[in-house]
Amino acid sequence: MSESFRVALAQINPVVGDLSVNKEKIIDYVNQAYTRGVHIVCFPELALTGYPPEDLILKKKFIEDNMNIMREIVEKTPEIIVVCGFIDQEGDRVYNAAFVSYKGILFGTYRKVILPNYGVFDEKRYFRPGGEPIVFSYGTLTFGVNICEDIWFTEGPTKLQALSSASLIINLSASPYHAGKIKTRQEMLAERAREYNVFIAYTNMVGGQDELVFDGGSMVVDKTGNIIARASQFQEELLLVDIEIEDVKSFMLQKKYGIKRIDITRDISDRDRPSIKNHISEELPIEAEIYSALVLGLKDYVRKNGFKKVLVGLSGGIDSSLTATIACDAIGKENVKGVFMPSPYTSQGSREDVYELSRNLGIEVIEIPIENIFASYIESLKPIFKDLKEDVTEENIQARIRGNILMALSNKFGWLVLTTGNKSEMSVGYATLYGDMAGGFAVIKDVPKTEVYKLAYYRNSKGKVIPDRVLIKEPSAELKPGQKDSDLLPPYELLDSILKLYIEEDKELEDIVSYGIEKETVEKVLNMVDKSEYKRRQAPPGIKITPKALGKDRRMPITNRYRIRLV
Repeated sequence: MSESFRVALAQINPVVGDLSVNKEKIIDYVNQAYTRGVHIVCFPELALTGYPPEDLILKKKFIEDNMNIMREIVEKTPEIIVVCGFIDQEGDRVYNAAFVSYKGILFGTYRKVILPNYGVFDEKRYFRPGGEPIVFSYGTLTFGVNICEDIWFTEGPTKLQALSSASLIINLSASPYHAGKIKTRQEMLAERAREYNVFIAYTNMVGGQDELVFDGGSMVVDKTGNIIARASQFQEELLLVDIEIEDVKSFMLQKKYGIKRIDITRDISDRDRPSIKNHISEELPIEAEIYSALVLGLKDYVRKNGFKKVLVGLSGGIDSSLTATIACDAIGKENVKGVFMPSPYTSQGSREDVYELSRNLGIEVIEIPIENIFASYIESLKPIFKDLKEDVTEENIQARIRGNILMALSNKFGWLVLTTGNKSEMSVGYATLYGDMAGGFAVIKDVPKTEVYKLAYYRNSKGKVIPDRVLIKEPSAELKPGQKDSDLLPPYELLDSILKLYIEEDKELEDIVSYGIEKETVEKVLNMVDKSEYKRRQAPPGIKITPKALGKDRRMPITNRYRIRLV
């Protein structure tokens, strides 16, 4: 015999620190699930506080407020099991935890056992690891609850819960996005489900939080490893699924493994359950996935930080064109302002491309020439520079004039300045501090130059906005006559391949050369990366879309003389 249970995965977008708003959202989703005949509704990891709360966790009042609001949610729980992430505390010990409530009663708390401490994760700074995992019984169903990292390890809590009669494992996650990660998750969940003969309900957070984007993609996997329901990526959703649970497993193993068991109720009242069909959302192509992550990351950064409008310096190049396009898609064209600041070296083609882009997007362009300002700088510095030749100094002055203008507009009107530098440039320091790096948010900071072009072509396939010439002309900063990026950098295809090996895969110099890349080119690029850490440390935050972004993922010392060279 078997029994059907309806489970809901509440894939929500909380705001870090906004406990009251998060509480109301959680209660709303609980009530939605209840009216649709759901037995168990699951929320993401730390859904009550938002993730990651970082040093808010060090504030005693924050922990207390979170605990009080948890109790309020529990008291308002109707005849439905609620599993939700929050911060638990016992004495001076703080835990990443999940509460399990039913009909106004708190039945148990699970504390995360495996705390990640790599990449963007820093959980050992704040939390203590939990102890023994637990299982819960509800009617004929026995289920286990664990949190994010706990399910990634074969010998983790999932194994003990499965061996203690759990037929369903509920995993609450706040898993940050990078390109293609959903496939990695699916493969891991399928492996765990088959290995332990359990259903897995994986509830992931969605939304942007500073550099991070949580892509959702919550899913339910059956005992054979097949996905039977999957939520969309990059949007809030209440995913419902009916699970057929076979006869309860033997409880003999429970005594052997000593897992605590909490009985919620044996009697489940019959409520109306509107008919549903298990839904599996389509997987996004990789460029669509990355583009959606950038749009959501920018939208939430603007919204959650209280901005209304953004400002983009438009040069007629691919990076600023893509940044402006993402901004329009994220917050609406009426909230995006473009600024065109031509210098003596700005080409007519760039001017035409700026205005064609603005017409296609439907945004206003403010034109502020910098020729006279630049001339004034040069005149003022002439007594000091005397007969010295022009060099990068004069180029950087132009970039910094533009940065000052953008920040003046930001100060006067309250617009958020979006910088337009990509990962390739930021990696090798091909950017000007207090110039093109000046701003509040760096949308494509983790997007390699070659990927910038792919995203531009993808976006144009959905409706052409970026001018054709922008897609094919040779990149140039246009800060001196005839300037091209290739004057200082290898071709971007080669540069990006070196950067991927060095930054994302941590390959040594010798390893990179073994791929058939010229030794001198590799040494030059690695030297540029190593010497530019001071610039990156002063860059605005930007959206993570690769496995290893520049920032929290890669924490190199600024003062650092360690260099590897080939003999």
